[in-house]
Amino acid sequence: MAKIPAYAAPAAGKPLAPFSIERRDPGPLDVVIDIDFCGVCHSDVHQAREEWGSAIFPMVPGHEIIGRVVGRGRGVTRVKEGDMAGVGCLVDSCRECASCRQDMEQFCEKGVAVTYNGTEMDRKTPTYGGYSTQIVVAEHFVLKIPNGLDPAGAAPLLCAGITTYSPLRQWNCKQGDKVGVVGLGGLGHMAVKLAASMGAEVTVLSTSSSKEADARRLGAQSFAVTKEESTFEKLAGRFELIIDTISAPHDYNKYLGMLRPRGALVLVGVPPEPSPVAAFSLIGGNKRLAGSMIGGLAETQEMLDYCGEHGIVSDVEIIPIQKINEAYERMIRADVRYRFVIDTASLKS
Repeated sequence: MAKIPAYAAPAAGKPLAPFSIERRDPGPLDVVIDIDFCGVCHSDVHQAREEWGSAIFPMVPGHEIIGRVVGRGRGVTRVKEGDMAGVGCLVDSCRECASCRQDMEQFCEKGVAVTYNGTEMDRKTPTYGGYSTQIVVAEHFVLKIPNGLDPAGAAPLLCAGITTYSPLRQWNCKQGDKVGVVGLGGLGHMAVKLAASMGAEVTVLSTSSSKEADARRLGAQSFAVTKEESTFEKLAGRFELIIDTISAPHDYNKYLGMLRPRGALVLVGVPPEPSPVAAFSLIGGNKRLAGSMIGGLAETQEMLDYCGEHGIVSDVEIIPIQKINEAYERMIRADVRYRFVIDTASLKS
């Protein structure tokens, strides 16, 4: 087993600090990746602070991993040394259940192995994420990064990208559709870019008027401030699809009122408490309130290939690992446009 440098949260709410972890020796179907960049997801903050339930410490966060293949087992055929590769939110599953067979490994019926704050499928060995210099992953869970994509900008695609791409595909976003995006943060800015690239007419729905210029730069045709009650009247019945990226409490009924008949409000943000929904908000117009969570490996690769074809990456601010605690505080203040990405070379200095 190899010891490598990392950054870890030693306990819930404690500042992240230098830490050493062990990576397993690669087996015949494993791939060894030297990590170049790792995106910083808001879920990293929630889990490092144990805000989503019991967590495993010490915790090395990070599930938006980009790097170079430096080793592989003799049975590996999809990637070779020198390839740019990625690892997202998952590192293993049973691969046998109905969900796994349908390329929905994220819903593995035996419980998926998440990239960090979890265990391998043996339910004993803790998983450590991308705030480190190297990772060893089964070939099935390694993603190929298209040539030409900026690797730092591509890192957040492995979570923010697939989280917003998947519902757009599930609800068949197409040329001429009117799509609303609630919130313009790490998820929202990717939803705008992707929906616009599919030919949709995109409206950003935000509490902050200061984000209008950015929304239009990213591809939105319209912008509306949701602090103004008149917005919900003006846009009533407008959208076929609304992607809701907000993780703060808000009233879903108001956004359901913006849908056309048979339209869908799809939640990808996770507010801390339940929100009441009136039956008539759904019945009036046969509307749908749905959720969507990342994607399986096949859909994530499809998303990466799509982004490669269309030149889509996240807007990022690259930081050294030594600024991760400051980055967490800035994320909470929404002081980033739109995703922090760690340059893991800083772990070696």
